[in-house]
Amino acid sequence: MERIIECVPNFSEGRNRNVINAITDAISSVKGIRLLDVDPGEATNRTVVTFVGEPEAVCEAAFRGVRRAAELIDMNLHHGAHPRIGATDVLPLIPVAGVTLEECAEMARCLAKRIADDLDIPTYCYEAAALRPERRNLAVCRKGEYEALAERMDCPEEGPDFGDRPFDERAARTGATVVGARDFLIAVNFNLNTTSTRRANAIAFDVREKGRPKREGGKPNGKPVKDADGNVIMLPGTLPGTKAIGWYIDEYGIAQVSMNITDIGRTPLHVAFEEVARAAAARGIRVTGTEIVGLVPKRAIIDAGRYFLHKQQRSTGLPESEIIRIAAKTMGLEELAPFRPEEKIIEYLIQPESSNKLIDKTCRGFAEETASESPAPGGGSVSAYMGALAAALGTMVANLSAHKAGWDEKWEIFSNYADGGEMLLERLLGLVDEDTAAFNRIMSAIQMPKGTESEKQAREKALEAATLYATEVPLRTMKAAFDCFDLCEAMVEEGNPASVSDAGVGALAARAAVLGAGLNVRINARDLKDREKAAQLVAEAETLASEACRRESEIMAKVNSKL
Repeated sequence: MERIIECVPNFSEGRNRNVINAITDAISSVKGIRLLDVDPGEATNRTVVTFVGEPEAVCEAAFRGVRRAAELIDMNLHHGAHPRIGATDVLPLIPVAGVTLEECAEMARCLAKRIADDLDIPTYCYEAAALRPERRNLAVCRKGEYEALAERMDCPEEGPDFGDRPFDERAARTGATVVGARDFLIAVNFNLNTTSTRRANAIAFDVREKGRPKREGGKPNGKPVKDADGNVIMLPGTLPGTKAIGWYIDEYGIAQVSMNITDIGRTPLHVAFEEVARAAAARGIRVTGTEIVGLVPKRAIIDAGRYFLHKQQRSTGLPESEIIRIAAKTMGLEELAPFRPEEKIIEYLIQPESSNKLIDKTCRGFAEETASESPAPGGGSVSAYMGALAAALGTMVANLSAHKAGWDEKWEIFSNYADGGEMLLERLLGLVDEDTAAFNRIMSAIQMPKGTESEKQAREKALEAATLYATEVPLRTMKAAFDCFDLCEAMVEEGNPASVSDAGVGALAARAAVLGAGLNVRINARDLKDREKAAQLVAEAETLASEACRRESEIMAKVNSKL
């Protein structure tokens, strides 16, 4: 799985475009970084930058951005409306895909230490990366802002987590940086069929975690009730990990509940939508649509689409694009403006604009590429694609069966089959390109220099590793394609009788995929120096091929008995 994190540093400069550009250039200088957004604010004298990439690249880019900001921003001269404590004020790392929050927290601590050690900038750690419980709150780390930093650095209990020392000229110039890790924050507005800000606020108070003040007599205009310490007692709302207010948007002529979902693990997007809709309905108001502000992680939209499909008792084993479309339609993501997944979903934004992947070609394009004089793609990629077609056919029958009239009580059984089929489909599609990449790796090893003895040894080692990889990839294709037999057989036995031939074709394609990939295992294994390993891989392949023939024969017998 691809590993992606996001970083959203806030720099204390929002007016000098040259300084801002120099900082973002430093960030972009790291290979693999995708700069998504640069948002300067003149009144706040602050710029929020958003970039993403693999964890190692993001941490390096963040370090370079902090270093450049320290060189160009003098906090002695800084004034702005937003709270701040340093040239790089706050620096959160956010998991997007394939990375946990705990892993981001550890990365943030390492980054904070590196900033302090290498750049001599004091650093505090906040949110999930906090080293002290009270410092999870950003406001605690930034207490008193830059103006209080000198006093805090001279106080043992208030000093930074890394780079603690007496306040000096260097610290006066750079200030401190607060580094942390938090989950992805979704900023979302729920559109209401009312113009009343008061009603929108009431709905927001119903649902937000903080809730509303408890009032005497339970009356809206009653005095707030306070505890023994004089603090207003709050009645919590229904959605943990959320902040919300109501407002009126003149541009659209409607009121909205504006919400930040700060913990999408506890309150997913679709749960927030459903709860706001419920609270609105209780007040005679309807949620007419949803506006996502900024970017959203793919999992939030996919989870929403799967939730609504499940609620409709429809199969969730659908292509990703269809699940996203269901989510967009159900939550009204297109009410105010078109919802373009490629512009709003963070994983899609960081994909290369052009792709040379075989699986992104048209059917004709793939066939013509295979027919060309280039040796790749070859039988291995074609075998993987045949396996993908086997998975696709089995999944199709499962989806048709889940929606068959009179079979409503079985929908979830077939939905589970379709989910498994979609996973097989993705595995095999990935192997289409991986097989060609394995061949190219062998060609690269062959082209390595061999003028000296050390070069010969390096080349031989690389060639053996590439050949082993090129043998293991089609073996993985065999295993993935073999797994399609269970799906196809289940669909022959239990699925929509009208589609039994489709499940049969799936079994035939699975057999062809297993046998075809097996040929690639054998031909590549011939070139392995490690003959014991080669024999092991070939033996495994031959067993799979034999079993594939048996399974296909059994399934086709069942198909023919039903035709």
